[in-house]
Amino acid sequence: MSIQSVCRICRREGMKLYLKGTRCETEKCAFERRGYAPGQHGQKRRKDTEYGLQLREKQKVKRIYGVLERQFRRYFSIASSKKGVTGETLLQLLEQRLDNTVYRMGFAESRRQARQVVRHGMILVNGKKVDIPSYTLKAGDKIAVLDKFKENTGVKRSLETLQKRGVPEWLEVDTGVLAGTFKKIPTKDEIALPVQEQLIVELYSK
Repeated sequence: MSIQSVCRICRREGMKLYLKGTRCETEKCAFERRGYAPGQHGQKRRKDTEYGLQLREKQKVKRIYGVLERQFRRYFSIASSKKGVTGETLLQLLEQRLDNTVYRMGFAESRRQARQVVRHGMILVNGKKVDIPSYTLKAGDKIAVLDKFKENTGVKRSLETLQKRGVPEWLEVDTGVLAGTFKKIPTKDEIALPVQEQLIVELYSK
Protein backbone atom coordinates (compact mmCIF):
# COMPACT_ATOMS: atom_id res chain seq x y z
CA MET A 1 0.00 0.00 0.00
CA SER A 2 1.44 3.38 -1.02
CA ILE A 3 1.80 6.41 1.25
CA GLN A 4 -0.88 8.19 -0.78
CA SER A 5 -3.43 5.39 -0.36
CA VAL A 6 -2.73 5.22 3.38
CA CYS A 7 -3.43 8.95 3.65
CA ARG A 8 -6.72 8.47 1.82
CA ILE A 9 -7.81 6.04 4.55
CA CYS A 10 -7.33 8.70 7.24
CA ARG A 11 -9.16 11.28 5.13
CA ARG A 12 -12.02 8.84 4.56
CA GLU A 13 -12.39 8.28 8.31
CA GLY A 14 -12.14 12.00 9.08
CA MET A 15 -9.34 11.57 11.61
CA LYS A 16 -5.67 10.68 11.88
CA LEU A 17 -5.22 6.94 12.31
CA TYR A 18 -1.42 7.24 12.53
CA LEU A 19 -0.92 4.57 9.88
CA LYS A 20 2.43 6.10 8.86
CA GLY A 21 3.83 6.54 12.36
CA THR A 22 5.91 9.66 12.96
CA ARG A 23 5.20 11.08 9.48
CA CYS A 24 1.66 11.77 10.72
CA GLU A 25 3.09 14.30 13.19
CA THR A 26 4.81 16.38 10.50
CA GLU A 27 3.70 18.98 7.98
CA LYS A 28 3.97 16.27 5.32
CA CYS A 29 0.81 14.65 6.66
CA ALA A 30 -1.84 14.83 3.93
CA PHE A 31 -4.62 14.99 6.51
CA GLU A 32 -3.27 18.37 7.70
CA ARG A 33 -3.51 19.74 4.17
CA ARG A 34 -6.71 18.01 3.06
CA GLY A 35 -8.76 16.91 6.06
CA TYR A 36 -11.83 16.19 3.95
CA ALA A 37 -12.78 12.87 2.37
CA PRO A 38 -11.05 11.95 -0.92
CA GLY A 39 -12.83 12.05 -4.25
CA GLN A 40 -14.77 14.57 -6.33
CA HIS A 41 -17.42 15.15 -3.65
CA GLY A 42 -15.15 14.87 -0.62
CA GLN A 43 -15.71 18.43 0.61
CA LYS A 44 -19.50 18.14 0.57
CA ARG A 45 -21.17 17.41 3.89
CA ARG A 46 -22.86 14.03 4.07
CA LYS A 47 -25.64 12.96 6.38
CA ASP A 48 -24.88 9.39 7.36
CA THR A 49 -27.63 6.90 8.04
CA GLU A 50 -27.61 4.81 11.21
CA TYR A 51 -26.17 1.93 9.20
CA GLY A 52 -23.60 4.22 7.63
CA LEU A 53 -22.37 5.39 11.04
CA GLN A 54 -22.10 1.81 12.28
CA LEU A 55 -20.23 0.72 9.17
CA ARG A 56 -17.82 3.66 9.36
CA GLU A 57 -17.00 2.81 12.97
CA LYS A 58 -16.26 -0.78 12.06
CA GLN A 59 -14.05 0.31 9.17
CA LYS A 60 -12.23 2.75 11.43
CA VAL A 61 -11.36 0.09 14.02
CA LYS A 62 -10.33 -2.40 11.32
CA ARG A 63 -7.98 0.16 9.81
CA ILE A 64 -6.52 1.29 13.14
CA TYR A 65 -5.50 -2.28 13.97
CA GLY A 66 -4.84 -3.35 10.38
CA VAL A 67 -7.06 -6.42 10.30
CA LEU A 68 -9.10 -7.83 7.42
CA GLU A 69 -12.85 -8.42 7.43
CA ARG A 70 -12.61 -12.17 8.07
CA GLN A 71 -10.22 -11.62 10.98
CA PHE A 72 -12.42 -8.88 12.39
CA ARG A 73 -15.52 -11.06 12.26
CA ARG A 74 -13.63 -13.81 14.06
CA TYR A 75 -12.60 -11.39 16.82
CA PHE A 76 -16.19 -10.22 17.14
CA SER A 77 -17.44 -13.80 17.34
CA ILE A 78 -14.96 -14.56 20.13
CA ALA A 79 -15.86 -11.34 21.96
CA SER A 80 -19.60 -12.01 21.77
CA SER A 81 -19.12 -15.50 23.23
CA LYS A 82 -17.27 -14.22 26.28
CA LYS A 83 -18.75 -12.82 29.47
CA GLY A 84 -18.70 -9.04 29.80
CA VAL A 85 -19.34 -6.15 27.44
CA THR A 86 -18.85 -7.33 23.86
CA GLY A 87 -17.52 -4.03 22.50
CA GLU A 88 -14.91 -3.69 25.23
CA THR A 89 -13.87 -7.33 24.86
CA LEU A 90 -13.45 -6.80 21.11
CA LEU A 91 -11.01 -3.93 21.67
CA GLN A 92 -9.16 -5.94 24.31
CA LEU A 93 -8.66 -8.84 21.88
CA LEU A 94 -7.26 -6.44 19.27
CA GLU A 95 -4.92 -4.91 21.85
CA GLN A 96 -3.64 -8.39 22.72
CA ARG A 97 -2.31 -8.90 19.20
CA LEU A 98 1.47 -9.19 19.08
CA ASP A 99 1.88 -6.64 16.28
CA ASN A 100 -0.16 -4.08 18.22
CA THR A 101 1.93 -4.65 21.35
CA VAL A 102 5.19 -4.35 19.41
CA TYR A 103 3.94 -0.95 18.20
CA ARG A 104 2.73 0.09 21.64
CA MET A 105 6.09 -0.81 23.17
CA GLY A 106 7.89 1.44 20.71
CA PHE A 107 9.65 -1.26 18.67
CA ALA A 108 7.90 -0.02 15.50
CA GLU A 109 6.66 3.38 14.31
CA SER A 110 3.23 2.10 13.28
CA ARG A 111 1.16 -1.06 13.53
CA ARG A 112 1.81 -1.62 9.84
CA GLN A 113 5.56 -1.56 10.45
CA ALA A 114 5.07 -3.74 13.54
CA ARG A 115 3.52 -6.47 11.38
CA GLN A 116 6.64 -6.44 9.22
CA VAL A 117 8.89 -6.57 12.29
CA VAL A 118 7.02 -9.63 13.58
CA ARG A 119 6.88 -11.38 10.18
CA HIS A 120 10.63 -10.91 9.72
CA GLY A 121 11.25 -12.94 12.86
CA MET A 122 12.59 -10.06 14.95
CA ILE A 123 10.49 -10.72 18.06
CA LEU A 124 10.66 -13.21 20.92
CA VAL A 125 7.71 -14.07 23.14
CA ASN A 126 8.72 -15.78 26.38
CA GLY A 127 12.09 -16.56 24.82
CA LYS A 128 10.72 -18.14 21.64
CA LYS A 129 10.61 -16.57 18.18
CA VAL A 130 7.07 -15.73 17.06
CA ASP A 131 6.44 -14.49 13.51
CA ILE A 132 2.62 -14.37 13.58
CA PRO A 133 1.34 -10.76 13.90
CA SER A 134 -2.06 -11.91 15.20
CA TYR A 135 -0.55 -14.00 18.00
CA THR A 136 -2.63 -13.37 21.14
CA LEU A 137 -0.67 -12.31 24.22
CA LYS A 138 -1.61 -13.18 27.79
CA ALA A 139 -0.95 -11.33 31.03
CA GLY A 140 2.66 -11.86 32.06
CA ASP A 141 4.03 -12.61 28.59
CA LYS A 142 7.55 -11.31 27.92
CA ILE A 143 8.29 -9.63 24.59
CA ALA A 144 11.78 -8.85 23.33
CA VAL A 145 13.64 -7.85 20.17
CA LEU A 146 16.17 -10.47 19.07
CA ASP A 147 19.76 -9.44 19.82
CA LYS A 148 20.81 -9.37 16.17
CA PHE A 149 18.07 -6.84 15.38
CA LYS A 150 18.65 -4.44 18.27
CA GLU A 151 20.70 -2.13 16.06
CA ASN A 152 18.03 -2.09 13.35
CA THR A 153 17.59 1.51 12.19
CA GLY A 154 13.80 1.29 12.07
CA VAL A 155 13.60 0.02 15.64
CA LYS A 156 16.02 2.66 16.91
CA ARG A 157 14.16 5.45 15.10
CA SER A 158 10.88 4.27 16.61
CA LEU A 159 12.30 4.25 20.13
CA GLU A 160 13.24 7.91 19.72
CA THR A 161 9.53 8.73 19.43
CA LEU A 162 8.39 6.52 22.30
CA GLN A 163 8.71 9.22 24.94
CA LYS A 164 6.32 11.42 22.99
CA ARG A 165 3.85 8.57 22.42
CA GLY A 166 4.14 7.14 25.91
CA VAL A 167 3.86 3.54 27.09
CA PRO A 168 0.36 2.34 28.04
CA GLU A 169 -0.26 1.41 31.67
CA TRP A 170 -0.76 -2.28 30.87
CA LEU A 171 2.73 -2.60 29.39
CA GLU A 172 6.20 -2.37 30.86
CA VAL A 173 9.18 -1.58 28.64
CA ASP A 174 12.93 -1.53 29.21
CA THR A 175 14.31 0.46 26.28
CA GLY A 176 17.86 -0.37 27.34
CA VAL A 177 17.47 -4.05 26.48
CA LEU A 178 14.54 -3.68 24.06
CA ALA A 179 12.24 -5.93 26.05
CA GLY A 180 9.00 -5.62 27.97
CA THR A 181 6.05 -7.31 29.62
CA PHE A 182 2.38 -7.50 28.74
CA LYS A 183 1.31 -6.93 32.33
CA LYS A 184 -2.44 -7.22 32.00
CA ILE A 185 -5.40 -6.96 29.67
CA PRO A 186 -6.34 -3.27 29.45
CA THR A 187 -9.73 -1.79 30.25
CA LYS A 188 -11.67 0.24 27.70
CA ASP A 189 -10.76 3.47 29.52
CA GLU A 190 -7.06 2.57 29.39
CA ILE A 191 -7.18 1.84 25.66
CA ALA A 192 -8.57 5.35 25.12
CA LEU A 193 -9.21 5.20 21.36
CA PRO A 194 -11.65 7.65 19.72
CA VAL A 195 -14.08 4.89 18.73
CA GLN A 196 -17.66 4.01 19.60
CA GLU A 197 -17.42 0.24 19.78
CA GLN A 198 -21.13 -0.09 20.65
CA LEU A 199 -21.95 0.94 17.08
CA ILE A 200 -20.01 -2.11 15.87
CA VAL A 201 -21.95 -4.36 18.23
CA GLU A 202 -25.22 -2.91 16.88
CA LEU A 203 -24.04 -3.47 13.29
CA TYR A 204 -23.28 -7.16 13.80
CA SER A 205 -26.38 -7.71 15.94
CA LYS A 206 -28.78 -6.97 13.07
